[in-house]
Amino acid sequence: MVSGLFQQVYHIVARIPPAKVVTYGQIALHLGLPRGGRTVGWALRKCPPYLPWHRVVNARGRISGGAASLRWALQRERLEREGIVFDASGRIDLDEFHWNGI
Repeated sequence: MVSGLFQQVYHIVARIPPAKVVTYGQIALHLGLPRGGRTVGWALRKCPPYLPWHRVVNARGRISGGAASLRWALQRERLEREGIVFDASGRIDLDEFHWNGI
């Protein structure tokens, strides 16, 4: 069974449009959980596969986790397919690609 908090995270993630991103911390703050970014991350590890989990990044505009992991590579591939651009250091320009719809 999925907790009510996780369901709230999934509801937000489902609304993120293509070619836009939000951060773990922004979702947590919206849910009234300052400093709750890790909890959002835990929710996304268990989210249904049809949700656009790949549109959630860390506060620096980077994909969290190790660059050698398959999930990291899949997230980057999905974001690039949507038109998200990474700089040479692997960072997304949050000024350009951030979704303000939360």
